Amino acid sequence: MISNDRGDKNMIIFPAIDISDGKCVRLTQGDFKTTMQVANDPLETALSFQKAGAEWLHMVDLDGAKNATQPNSKIFVNLAKSTKLKIELGGGIRDFQTAVNYLENGIARVIIGSAALKNPQLVKELVKEYSDRIAVGIDAKHKMVQTEGWLDSSNVNYLDLAREMESIGISYVIYTDISKDGTLKGPNLEELEAINNAVKTNIIASGGIRNIEDIKVLKKLGLYGAICGKSIYKRTLNLEDAIAVGNV
Repeated sequence: MISNDRGDKNMIIFPAIDISDGKCVRLTQGDFKTTMQVANDPLETALSFQKAGAEWLHMVDLDGAKNATQPNSKIFVNLAKSTKLKIELGGGIRDFQTAVNYLENGIARVIIGSAALKNPQLVKELVKEYSDRIAVGIDAKHKMVQTEGWLDSSNVNYLDLAREMESIGISYVIYTDISKDGTLKGPNLEELEAINNAVKTNIIASGGIRNIEDIKVLKKLGLYGAICGKSIYKRTLNLEDAIAVGNV
């Protein structure tokens, strides 16, 4: 049951590129053992998304998420300079200077993940300086927040963290049900609707999206955006069609 009035707004489609060891890859349920290369060249892939009509690109540094380092930073900065896409980037951004380095070198929006739970003061400082260029990624399993590249569990409910981030002033939250991620079995609509109704923050859906029907349902929920990765690479979802539905 849809209980908000946001369903008549456009929904942004974010094609996704995850980077590990410099390559475009996808995981299943966040398990690094399932790493599979899905495209040859990050720039070529990004330009194909741009040609299809995308305005935003969601990127994750998987090496950064696991190790809190930035070994792939040149790839992200290069894509920002070499395309017209606005890049939303997460993975291993756990201190102020790392975020600043990206934001001052062409990245449109950075995503704070683990640090949002473990260091909310960092989020406050970034929001004060960069406002809506800061997003928070909330990744959960059985509704409990996971951190450190999904390798560690917490006892914090995803809705509680969303409310805390809203109180800090976060404008965008990317919500991922890890059990759905990379499975192509459909998003967790119940949890997405719950978080969308719990806060006024813009919610971006991530995980499990398979086809155009999923996009239509997410649009009806009134979500701000939807991230599509494996569905595009596996061709169960046409990016142009998804963008058209999001813009209806």
